[in-house]
Amino acid sequence: MKLKIAYILLALSLANTACKDTLETSPTTSVPAGEIYKNTDNIATVINGTWGYLNEQYSTYANPGYTAVMRTSDAMGSDVAVTTKYGYRDAYAFTELSNSRSGRSSFFWTLLYKVIDNANNVITKVDGAAGSQEAKNVLKGQAKVLRAFSYLNLASFYQFSYLKDKNAKSVPIYTEPSTLETQGHPKATLEEIYKLIVQDLKDSEALLATAKREAKYDINIDVVNGLLARTYLQTGAWKLAAEYADKASQNYPLMSAAAYNEGFNDLGNSEWIWGHLQTNEQSGASYTFHYLDVSSAGSYYYSFMADPYFKELFDRDDIRSGLFEWDGLKGREGFLRYKKFKFKSNLIGDIVYMRSAEMLLIEAEGYARAGEKEKAINALNTLRKARNAALFVGDDNAKLISEILIERRKELWGEGFALSDIIRTQGKVDRKAYVDAKGNAIMVDVVGEDGVVKKVTGKGHRVIQFPNDTKFVENSPYYLFSIPFLETDRNPNL
Repeated sequence: MKLKIAYILLALSLANTACKDTLETSPTTSVPAGEIYKNTDNIATVINGTWGYLNEQYSTYANPGYTAVMRTSDAMGSDVAVTTKYGYRDAYAFTELSNSRSGRSSFFWTLLYKVIDNANNVITKVDGAAGSQEAKNVLKGQAKVLRAFSYLNLASFYQFSYLKDKNAKSVPIYTEPSTLETQGHPKATLEEIYKLIVQDLKDSEALLATAKREAKYDINIDVVNGLLARTYLQTGAWKLAAEYADKASQNYPLMSAAAYNEGFNDLGNSEWIWGHLQTNEQSGASYTFHYLDVSSAGSYYYSFMADPYFKELFDRDDIRSGLFEWDGLKGREGFLRYKKFKFKSNLIGDIVYMRSAEMLLIEAEGYARAGEKEKAINALNTLRKARNAALFVGDDNAKLISEILIERRKELWGEGFALSDIIRTQGKVDRKAYVDAKGNAIMVDVVGEDGVVKKVTGKGHRVIQFPNDTKFVENSPYYLFSIPFLETDRNPNL
C-alpha cells in the first residue's frame, strides 16, 4: 500500500499561511510547483508556510493547529477541570485520543507528518538551490528544527517514557520527501526516534549558531537549545538537559509580577523564547484562548477551569495565587477560574511555545536528578523568588525533585505539558471529587451577576477514573495517543 499520511502538495496545503504581513510577502501558492525549490527565496516560503500550517491549520474550532495538541495534553492532566462545554470533553474523559477513529487522532497525526514531509523536502533540496550558503544554512537549520519538534511530539505522546523502555516501538520515521510511490514505514523504536531528534538539533546548533531573527516566531539558536534541553530531559541526559536549558534562557529575563497578570498573550513578553504571533488576519491559533480564557467578556467557552485542589499548591503570597476566582455567573457558578490567559482587546492572543521559566525548571530537575542539589535548588528558587513563593530549603533530594515537578504544574498550567510530563515521569493523573472528608459538597462564596455574595457548591473534576471504571495508574494505555485507523489500515508495515 502507498503512504497516505505524509505526502503533501505544497501548493495545496500551504495556502494563506503567512504569520504576519512582513513574515511572508509571497505566499507559497504563488510559486509554481516546479519552481519552489530552485532558490532560497522560494524555499523560505516553504518554511514560513509550514510554520503557518502548523499553527493555523484546523479541522474544527476545537483543533486550532498545534495548540490543540497543547490543549489536549492539559485536558488529560490533573489540574484542568474541563467543563461540559464544546471542545475537549472527550479528551478530558480519556475516550478520544485512545480512539483510533476519532477526528482528533487523525488531525494530530496528519498535522505532524505533513510538517515532517515539508521539512524533508527542504532538507533534501536546499543545497541544490540558488542562493547564498548562509541562507541555505538557515533554511536547513530551521527545517531540521521543525522536523525534530514534530518527532519530539510524536515520541512524547505515542509511546511510554524513553526511561521505561527505549526499545519500545513508537511511530514511523521518514527522512526523505514522500511521493505517491512512497511505501509506509514500520514503527521505529524510541531510541531510534530520539537519535534522529538529537542529530537534527545538533546539526541545527551549528547551522543556526549566528543566525539573526526578526521576532520570536523565527527559529534561532535559543529555540534549538531549548528543544535540546527538553529532549535530554526526556532521555535522562540530566546534566545536558540542565546545561542546554541554561543556554536557552540567557537572553530572556523572568517577567515582573505585573506582567504575569497581563494575560499570557503577547510575544513581546520578556521571558518568551519562542511563540506564534497572531494578527486579526491570521488568528486561527488564538481560538485556543476561548478554552483558556475564563474571565474576559469576549471569551466563549470558559471550559478550562481549575481543579480546586490545584489552588492549594500555591503559597498565599505567591503572585500566581491571585489569579484564582470562584465563578458566580449563571451556568458556571461554583467553578474555579484561573485567570492566567486573557484575550487582548481585539480578541486574539499570541501563543507561547517556550519560556525561560520552563528552562529554569528543566535546569532544576536536570541538576537534581544528576545529584547536584545546590545548582538545582538555586534554579528552583530563582523562579520561586520571582513569583514571590516560599523558597525551597532542605537536603532531601527526593523531596526536591517532587517540589520541582509540582512547580512545573503550577508555572506551566495551560501551556501543554500536563500529559507529556505524566508520561515522561511515569506518573499518574491525580484527580478527586471536590468534597469534604465525609463526602459532602464544599460550599464556596461567589459574587453573583447582581453583585451579591452568595454560597454555592464548589465544582472540580467531574471525571475521576478511566472509562473502564478503574483508577488512574502509571503507564496506562489511556494516556497514549492512538495511530489513526486509516493509517494502520493502509500501512501494513506498522
